[in-house]
Amino acid sequence: MPSLLLVVLLVEVAVHFVNTIGAATINNILWNIYLALPTEAAKQAAEKNKLQKDYLAIRRDLNATSSQDQFAKWAKLRRQHDKQLEQLEKLKASHDASKAKFDRTAGIIRWSATSGVKFVLPWIYGTEPMFWLPSGWFPYYVEWILSFPRAPLGSISIVSWQTACAGAVLLFSDAIRQVILSALEAKSARKQPVTATPKKEPTPVSTAEKSEKKS
Repeated sequence: MPSLLLVVLLVEVAVHFVNTIGAATINNILWNIYLALPTEAAKQAAEKNKLQKDYLAIRRDLNATSSQDQFAKWAKLRRQHDKQLEQLEKLKASHDASKAKFDRTAGIIRWSATSGVKFVLPWIYGTEPMFWLPSGWFPYYVEWILSFPRAPLGSISIVSWQTACAGAVLLFSDAIRQVILSALEAKSARKQPVTATPKKEPTPVSTAEKSEKKS
């Protein structure tokens, strides 16, 4: 059953990827991609950014205007400042609510496509062998463990195959991480300038010392 073997392996790779990168990081990446699309949330975000830029400009003008010497101008800027601040807070609250709703939806989809599939597969294919062991090569207790919980004796169950795939993915990931770290360390070492060791100048010997050595 090669297709199922590959599916289990890909699910383990996806689970490991999510656990390594982090759910929050993945949600932020997906959210930025979602904002790049012509959606209502993208329109709302653009409006919020524009309003925030205008608000900051008015705030700078307000801080640069004296409330005593230029009271009329200051009062006008103050009213604009307060109005835009209220609008900005409303847009920000609506934007945060959209982001929270998106995170919940993305979390459900992500869990269903990774951990959910990982739990469902053994329940559906628990009695089917992934592949068979060579007859007579392993003792009974080894065959029983590898076929646990419901696969035929002498075969590899989907649970055992999942465990093997998870271990292989973890080892492969650690190996890649070590290779990358070693490459970065070697690159950093090449960039460091090599300082030449200063040569020691010979200590001058006086004529009296030379005569003492000869004697």
